[in-house]
Amino acid sequence: MFTIFNKGRAMMGAAVLAFGLVAGTAQAADAVRVGSKLDAESGLLGTMILQVLQANGIPTENKIQLGPTKIVRGALLSGEIDIYPEYTGNGAFFFNIDSDPAWKKAGAGYDKVRQLDKEKNDIVWLKPAPANNTWALAVRHDVADANKLKTMEDFAKWVSGGGKAKVAASAEFVESPAALPSFQQTYGFTLKPDQLLVLAGGDTAATIRAAAEQTSGVNTAMVYGTDGAIAALDLVVLDDTKGAQMVYEPAPTVRESVLAAHPKIADLLSPVFASLNAETLRGLNAKISVEGQDQKQVATQYLKSKGFLK
Repeated sequence: MFTIFNKGRAMMGAAVLAFGLVAGTAQAADAVRVGSKLDAESGLLGTMILQVLQANGIPTENKIQLGPTKIVRGALLSGEIDIYPEYTGNGAFFFNIDSDPAWKKAGAGYDKVRQLDKEKNDIVWLKPAPANNTWALAVRHDVADANKLKTMEDFAKWVSGGGKAKVAASAEFVESPAALPSFQQTYGFTLKPDQLLVLAGGDTAATIRAAAEQTSGVNTAMVYGTDGAIAALDLVVLDDTKGAQMVYEPAPTVRESVLAAHPKIADLLSPVFASLNAETLRGLNAKISVEGQDQKQVATQYLKSKGFLK
C-alpha cells in the first residue's frame, strides 16, 4: 500500500519480522521500558503510558521517541522495549495482508492484528483509542457550512454537482491507488486537474495551511485524521462513511510476558485510550505541534484533567 507514512506509520519489511520471538520472562521488579515513534502524537501517547505506569507504582524506563516504525516495532519484537503505541492498520503491513478488507473497519482490523500478533509474536494489543489517524480530506469550515459538508458522500455530491472544490495534496496522495483514487472510486466523483494543487513532499502541515490561507483558491486539504493543525486552523474533517481508507487507531502494544508480570497495565491504560477520540487527540496534538507546548506537560495536564493522575 503506502511507501511512506507521516505520523511515523511506516511499512514493515521482512527484515523487521525476522527479529522473531524473544525468550525470557520479565520479573516483577524489572523496569517496564516504554517506547514510542518519533512524531509528536506517538511521543504524546508514549508519554501518557509512561506517566500512568509510574503513577501506579510500576517501575519504568523512558525510551520515548526511539525511532521510526521499523526501529520501534523491531525493538518490541526483540525485547529491547516492552510497550509502545502502534496503529491498528499497520498490522496489514506487519503481516503482509494489506488487501484484507478487515483493515477498513475499526473493530475488524483491531481483532485481526490482536489475534495475529498474539499467535505469532506474543505481543498483546490493548484497547485502542477511538481516533482514526488515516488519510482524509478536510474542508474549510465556512465552505463546509455553506454547502452542508460533513461526510465524503456530501463532498462527492457537491463536486459532482459542480461544486468549486480545490484540494491541496501531495503527489503520493493524488497518485497512490490507496489514497485519492480510492476516495474517488468509492464515492463516485472525479477531481479535474485544475481542482488539485500538488505540493512537494507529504507534509500535511503545508496542505492544511494552503486550505486555511486559500492559497491558489484551495479550500480542501489532504490531512491525517488527528493532525493538530486541523483544529488550530478550523477545518472540518469529512467522515469516510464507506471505508475508502484503512483504519489507523492507536493502541498500546505490549510484550505478553511483561503484561503477565504487571497485569494491571491493561486496566490502567484502557480508560486513558478510550478517552482519546479524534477531536480530543487533534486538540492535544495542536498544543504540541502548533502552540509549541512541551509534550510532557501536555500529557500531564490532560491526564490530571481526566482524573487519571492525581
